[in-house]
Order: sequence, then structure tokens, then C-alpha cells
Amino acid sequence: MRVLYILDSVNRGGAEMQALDVCRNAHRFGIEMTVVTFGGGALETDFRESGVEFIRLSRKLPVDIYLASQVRKIIRERGIQIAHGYQAVDGLHMYLATRGISGIKNILSFQGFIADRRNRVVSKFLIPRMDANVVASRGLQKWLARTDKLNTKNFAVIYNGADPERLRPSGRSLKRELGLADSSQLFGMIAGFYRDPRKDQLTVCKSLPGAFKKLPAAHCVFAGGIEDGAEGKFADCINFCVEKGITDRVHFLGARADVPDILADLDLFVFSSLQEGLPVAVSEAMLAGVPMVVSDIEPLIEATDNGKYAEVFPVGDEHALSGKIIGLLSDAGRRHELAQSAKQFAEENFSIDSHLRSLADLYDRLISF
Repeated sequence: MRVLYILDSVNRGGAEMQALDVCRNAHRFGIEMTVVTFGGGALETDFRESGVEFIRLSRKLPVDIYLASQVRKIIRERGIQIAHGYQAVDGLHMYLATRGISGIKNILSFQGFIADRRNRVVSKFLIPRMDANVVASRGLQKWLARTDKLNTKNFAVIYNGADPERLRPSGRSLKRELGLADSSQLFGMIAGFYRDPRKDQLTVCKSLPGAFKKLPAAHCVFAGGIEDGAEGKFADCINFCVEKGITDRVHFLGARADVPDILADLDLFVFSSLQEGLPVAVSEAMLAGVPMVVSDIEPLIEATDNGKYAEVFPVGDEHALSGKIIGLLSDAGRRHELAQSAKQFAEENFSIDSHLRSLADLYDRLISF
């Protein structure tokens, strides 16, 4: 089957990493991919080397009719059967590009909550006009219906999946980079700082003074870039650590491309969040065999099978989180048990093969309908 992925950019976000993993593995499931992006990004080279056709266009306007006509030409020339977008802007140009073309099916994916009114309005317009809508978790589906007032009746739940091959570490040591002893305990969070209420690094920071008192050999790392408009959130974390005198044990790494190497050195993965779809970072940690502690929002509870495969703390509760960190880093047996059971669960539910099996089944059903 011929599938067109439409991406507004190819930055190192969860949706883009998911799309990249799909591109690298789609051929094994009989899917011939073309990727069209409306802008560049940190993952452009990775997409170009993924084995699929990659076309970079340029979006000049919020709604660019000429851009839609370029996408329409690509669809006709390549006999595209499925067009698949990941954001409202992708979906709108996809909808314009496919108007009147017989036989093509449109799919729009929802990876997380919708941050602004304009995208909610566009999403409400697009949802009933799509042949299928894909949502990353049941929890997110409920959120979109309850909070964003979207009609999610024609939604299919397909869990995000990470590629275990991409998660193979190179052998570089983060502990050595930071000048830490091999015996040091290292835990942390891999997530960007966003201006919208998504990730909650500040709660992790607030948990650290109590944790460090009980764990004299422990250090915490934060890996992730800073979105425009989120500088204040990053500054709040830095200022808290300065005020508490713990900057020598907290390491802000910025945006990193070596996530497998970071995961390989973590004794514990912490994911503190306010709102999510089903984050790729959690799938990656589970597949890499790193034990986790996560906040108790619905999609994270769903991702860990009602908390069976991670320790869970109440969202925003730094004291509870501190206790979970101390408990897990003091109990190697519990960490090993959690890591192994979570890895098996993730291989069955959150691997790229699991994701692509579900995706290929949806594509087949739409094409044959």
C-alpha cells in the first residue's frame, strides 16, 4: 500500500520520533512510505536516511493553498492510497490536497492534548471529515472529549511504539561525561520544557532535597530542550536548585540526541507530567529496561497497566515522589523486578512492531472499504 505521511516539521518531538520509527520499519509490513514535511528540523537527516522517500516543501502561510496543490501533485503522481497527518495544520493541508481525489483515505493522529483555540477549531472541523482518527491512548481520547469537546466516536486507539533497535546504546557513558563514579546512582527525566502545561520538571526538582538526604551517592539529570515561551519554567527549576544548594547533584543536559546512552546509565526513570497522550519517552524507558516512577495521570496509568509496571505518585506531590525515588533506589531487587516485567509488557504493547501491526490493519480496512 502507498502511504503519505504529512509533517509540519521534523523536530525531535514525540510525534516526529514516532513517525521516524514507522518510516524505518514500514517496509516489513508492506507499507511503501513517502514523507512530506513543510519545514526542516533536527531529524531531517534521519528521515532522509530512513529508507523512505522524503520531500521537503515550504509553508509560507498558515493556510497555504499553493502548498496544498504541491501535496496534491505528489499524491496523484505516486498513487497514494492513505494520507496521514499528525497535527491540525498537517490535517488541514491534507484535506485541501485530497479534495475530489477518488480512492484516497485521510487519517489524522492525536498524540496529545490540544494547546490552543485555533487548533481546537481546526480539529473540530477535520474530525468528521477524516476517514479515521487515531488517538495514542484511551485516556487521551477521554480528555479530548471531556476537555476539548471533540467528537471522538470515530477514533481508533493505537498505542505509540518505539523501535528497540534505535534504543541500542553506543557505549558512551553519561556518568563519565558528568565526572561521576561508576558507583553513583543516577536517575532523571527525559522530556522537553514546554510552555503549555505538559511536563512537570519542577515537581521533580522539589522532590530532590529530601531524596538526596537519604541517597548520598545519587545524582539527577534532566534531558530535554527548551521550547520558546518555556524559559520561565526552566529558570524556576534552576533557581530552586540554586536556593536549595543542590546544583552539584542536578545536571541539566539540554536537548540530546543520545537518549539510548542516557537510558543505559539510569538506575531509575522519572516521568512527572500534568497532561499526556502516551509519551514515546515512557515506551523507550520500558523497552530499554529502566524501572520507572510516573505521575498518576490517566494516560500514564494506562501505559503502566494500572500502575502494575511502575511506581506511581500523585501528580504534583513532591513529597510522595521523593519517597518513591528513595524506596526504589534503596531496593535493587524491586527495580529489577519492575524493569523486567515492564520491558516484557512494552514489547507486547509499545514496540514499533505492535504499533505497525495495528496501523497496517487500519490502513487495510480503509482501503478495502
